[in-house]
Amino acid sequence: MKLRGKVHKFGSNVNTDVIIPARYLSISEPAELAKHCMEDIDPEFATKVESGDIIVATTNFGCGSSREHAPLAIKASGISCIIAQSFARIFFRNAINIGLPLLECAGSVAETEAGDILEVDLSTGEIKNISKNKTVMANPYPEFMMDIIDAGGLIEYTKHRLQSI
Repeated sequence: MKLRGKVHKFGSNVNTDVIIPARYLSISEPAELAKHCMEDIDPEFATKVESGDIIVATTNFGCGSSREHAPLAIKASGISCIIAQSFARIFFRNAINIGLPLLECAGSVAETEAGDILEVDLSTGEIKNISKNKTVMANPYPEFMMDIIDAGGLIEYTKHRLQSI
C-alpha cells in the first residue's frame, strides 16, 4: 500500500487530550470528531488537512488516556498515516484496530518539515521525502498487520476472515 500526502508536523508528547479534547467525547460520529481534531494544538488543523495528508511527530505520540476517539478523529480528518519516533502503545494498537497506519522512524522525523510531500510504501517501509529528494526506511508491517490495515481495521478484517471459513 502506497500513500502520498503533505506533512503536518508536531513535537513530542502529543496527548490524546489535544488530539481530541475531552469536551467532544460525547460525539461518536467520525466526521464530527474530525472537525475538532488537534484544535487545542493547531486550531486550523481541521481546515488545513486534506485527504491523504500525513502527520509527522517526534516522541510519544498519542500518550495520555486510552480513548479510541483520538485515532478515529485523525483518520476521519483525512490523515492517511502517522510517522513518529515513538508512539504510546495503546494509541498504536487503537490506530491499527481502526486501520490507521503508523510507522516508527526517527530518520524521517529529523529530515521532514511541515508542508513537505511524502510518499510512504507501507509494504516495504520506504518513506520518500519528495520535497527534499531523500529516502529513509522504517520497519514494514508484518503481513497479518498489513492485512488488518488493508481491510480498514480489525472489525472488517475479522468479518472477512469469518466469511472465508
